[in-house]
Amino acid sequence: MSGFPWEIVLAVIGVVVTASAFLWEFVLVGRKRLGYRVQMDTTPTGGGSVHAGAWRRLERESNRRLVAPSIVLLRIENIGSTKIDEADYSFAEGDPTGVLVRFPGRTVAGVLPADLSDPTMSSYFASDSGTTGFGVGVDEDDPDTGIVRLPKVKLNRSAHYKVLVVLERSPGNKAKKFADPEVEASITGGVGNGWIKKTESRTGFPRWITVLVGSLVFVILTEPVALNLLDRDVPLDCAAGNLTLVGSTAFAPVLRDAAASYAQTCPGASFAFDLKGSIEGLRALDEAANPDVVAFSDGAKGDGHPLLLPRPIAFPLFTVVANAEAGVEDLSLDQIRQIYDGRITNWGQLGGNDLPVRLVGRPGDSGTRRTFENRVLGGRWEPVRNSDDCETVGSGAAPGVVRCERPGTEDVLAAVVRTPGALGYGEAEAAAARAGLVPLRIDGHPATLEAADQGAYPFWETEFAYTHREPDAHSLAASFLRYLTNEVGKDIIRAHGQRPCSELENPVLCRPT
Repeated sequence: MSGFPWEIVLAVIGVVVTASAFLWEFVLVGRKRLGYRVQMDTTPTGGGSVHAGAWRRLERESNRRLVAPSIVLLRIENIGSTKIDEADYSFAEGDPTGVLVRFPGRTVAGVLPADLSDPTMSSYFASDSGTTGFGVGVDEDDPDTGIVRLPKVKLNRSAHYKVLVVLERSPGNKAKKFADPEVEASITGGVGNGWIKKTESRTGFPRWITVLVGSLVFVILTEPVALNLLDRDVPLDCAAGNLTLVGSTAFAPVLRDAAASYAQTCPGASFAFDLKGSIEGLRALDEAANPDVVAFSDGAKGDGHPLLLPRPIAFPLFTVVANAEAGVEDLSLDQIRQIYDGRITNWGQLGGNDLPVRLVGRPGDSGTRRTFENRVLGGRWEPVRNSDDCETVGSGAAPGVVRCERPGTEDVLAAVVRTPGALGYGEAEAAAARAGLVPLRIDGHPATLEAADQGAYPFWETEFAYTHREPDAHSLAASFLRYLTNEVGKDIIRAHGQRPCSELENPVLCRPT
């Protein structure tokens, strides 16, 4: 699934979502929509002012002064995407009312049109129009509620008109504060049931810009999450079964973490481990000829085992380590070779402490040992093992520098820590995490990927995975190998201080530039 073009799919979805939002808002939902806004509802409070005479003179046509007068400015507007015709209003065909406004606790003294967005609207408010104009009265069920009936006005897109209503307190209203106006109207073919919608004053971007930007922001914010879920290369091809991993002890921490992560994602998979060394792992896989076994080797298998197929996985680093009491931190390649040749036997000869050199190595079937001999010793073999306790030459053993062997990387590192003057080697990340060890620089260069990639640091190797023949594409072996080379697997490899082969310039060979 990692090759599927999710980016393209999500980009298309983004376009569809944005277009759908636009069509929904302005073609389907927003096709006809009537709105209103109460822009002013105020009661004059300046009765004591010298300029308040005009307010005091507010009166009805009968010359009766208004009681507690108030003024309401009401805006009626087309907030949809298409025009509203006279026939679109839901009141009965013979009823000239388009919008009904109630004023609880107040009666209407007068009403005037104001601020017509289209001057031709004035004809709808003419007093002699017969079927148009204003209708003013009181609610039949509540005489304390005044009513204004607004005409069925044709409103083009974004058109509006305002009406100014003068009111007074109803005789039966004892409340200190007037209730808000109640506006009733509906449009046939409008949004939902077509009821008029109360709107707010717009001072920002137009609504269509807000809708489009909001849709685009939604796609932008959700796309990384979707890609993270779909294309983190979590094995969407989860395979069930049992898989045995054999071989390299240096690569064992990576394999155990990767297997645990895979099993958590794919509960039908289980793993067994028999990590005793690269060469032993290759031999076990060749003898078993089992498709449910994968061997990992520090370096290529060589000329043997013709039915084992390799896959470069990672570029691990190794380091030479010394016991802290040796008193050294940097050795040249030549000095290391002289130690293993037996020409240097005491750390004092190199400026360190007066302690005998004791060598801790790996058995002959170790891929790490083979890497050490090829890349550090220049093709020489390590001396023959002559000690079991790593401190003294055993009875009947060949004299010379003390050299013992331990079966795995962790065993070597532990022996170097507890043996005064010991020198050994192992996987760089594992050595860095153990106290009592001194990872040695080689010719002044530490064990870093950058130094190895530049050709300055020599102690590295390619980690290969081997299968017996080509595994079935749907098998657990094939799925787990794909997992090791996808983003999750590469994260685990990097976490152990190694570099995935796919990140090198020549991933097929998996070696520094």
